[in-house]
Amino acid sequence: MEKNKLSIYIQIYHSFMENDMKKIKFLPIFLILVIMTSVFLAPSALALEEPELSCPSVLVLDRDTGEVLLERNADSKVYPASITKIMTVLLAVEAIENGQAFMTDEVTASANVTFDLVADGSSAGIMVGETMTLESLLYAAMLSSANEACNIIAEHIGGSIPDFVDMMNERAQELGCKATHFVNTHGLPDDNHYTTARDFSMIALEASRHDLFMTLCSTPTISIPATNLSGERTLKNSNALICPDGIYGSQYIYEYANGIKTGHTSAAGYCLISTANKERIHILASVFGGTESWPGPIPEYSNFSDSIKLYEWVFNNFAFREVLRSTDAVTSIPVDMGANADSVVLRPEKAISALLPNDSDLSNFSLSVSYDNGDGSEPILAPISAGDKLGQVTLIKNGISYGTVNLVAATGIDLSRGEYIKAQIKATTDSTAFKLILFAVIIIVLAYLALVITYRVRRIRHLRAMRMARLQKARQERLDREEQLLKEMEEPKSVPVKPAVSYFKEVDITEVPEKTAAQLREEQAERDYFEEFFKNI
Repeated sequence: MEKNKLSIYIQIYHSFMENDMKKIKFLPIFLILVIMTSVFLAPSALALEEPELSCPSVLVLDRDTGEVLLERNADSKVYPASITKIMTVLLAVEAIENGQAFMTDEVTASANVTFDLVADGSSAGIMVGETMTLESLLYAAMLSSANEACNIIAEHIGGSIPDFVDMMNERAQELGCKATHFVNTHGLPDDNHYTTARDFSMIALEASRHDLFMTLCSTPTISIPATNLSGERTLKNSNALICPDGIYGSQYIYEYANGIKTGHTSAAGYCLISTANKERIHILASVFGGTESWPGPIPEYSNFSDSIKLYEWVFNNFAFREVLRSTDAVTSIPVDMGANADSVVLRPEKAISALLPNDSDLSNFSLSVSYDNGDGSEPILAPISAGDKLGQVTLIKNGISYGTVNLVAATGIDLSRGEYIKAQIKATTDSTAFKLILFAVIIIVLAYLALVITYRVRRIRHLRAMRMARLQKARQERLDREEQLLKEMEEPKSVPVKPAVSYFKEVDITEVPEKTAAQLREEQAERDYFEEFFKNI
């Protein structure tokens, strides 16, 4: 492309020169045109140049986030060959972790040990009736790629080989595989036994998250104990990136590699899913359809050479970059009863870094924020100390999470005493308990007032009645005395009669003694009445 543009510029220049030498004055304009065209038409100088690879189907991803860093024909149908054993061993590892099986289980090979196998397939020489631990079988499957070991594992974990294959397909669907189907436990060729680089990368990624699985697949060589039918076996890993004594020699040893599994059939070619770690960078690379070539005295296997190229490409062109800093103001939330502010700024508790190409644009990331008090619209109460956790933030790009950290208060906010007292009073008066107590007090006061009023009304009526009775009695007594006096005046008297004036003075009501016996009885009756009244209330 660059050569074609250069030839175009040369032709334009010659056309200027050939038409008229005087047009040399246009040379500055021509040079400006060249510069501008180079700026707008040339590819970015920062764009990553992908490595040259032989394997047709490739996928590289970041193990920490699952983000794809490079892919080629990742959704094309491929045959997994012995890569299949990753799923077989993953199911066994999960059964062990769930307590359904144990590494120390003694497992005896049944007559199905050679089910659907071929004579020249990879094997550890396990025979019918041979008993070994589940641990030895797992090492045989991962290091020696023993097909018969996979059948024995399948029967032990799944009850039968067909049932175990069903488990393999169910687990693949659970992991999100959309174009994968298993018909056996080991990967020998079958038209209905297929996958894609993307699908099996998801399976291998899940397997790499289990420590037991990584211990098995990262072991270069191991000796397993003798059995009832065999002596001690020495197993060597077929992954040439980590085992110098394997069948592929030592030329592909890669210092940062640490797993996972090889595969090869004539239909599948040479396959490899492997992992490599360098400092903080953790990579999983899947290559399918590799070839064997003889560029020199020893063969070259592109599944190993391409994997190394991919790792070097990532390590040389990617780095962890701080996308979200701990000093960044992410958001703010309102604060009630603050003495010095009515809102507080939230910042990340710590920075979030992402594995990115060296030329990447950091503006493509987005933030997902959650708050401890709901949606963040409701105010939080002071006091707040700097560093108090108030929420969380997640860094996202293309639907992939690059990490979640706490959101903390960037500054402290003191409590306003006045606002606090107002709030406490308002909270108290607004509370249901306060309203119930106030209602009860009002009812009690009203009841007391009603009682007092009733008492006073009855007392007044009673006093009036008693007063009227006394008046009537006094009046009647006066009338009786007057009548008696008149009778005495009409009758002849043999003895002097006291003057009427003196008599009336004695019976005048104003001259009646202060409390007579009758009055005392009346007062006692009144007291008895009111005591009986209050008892009945």
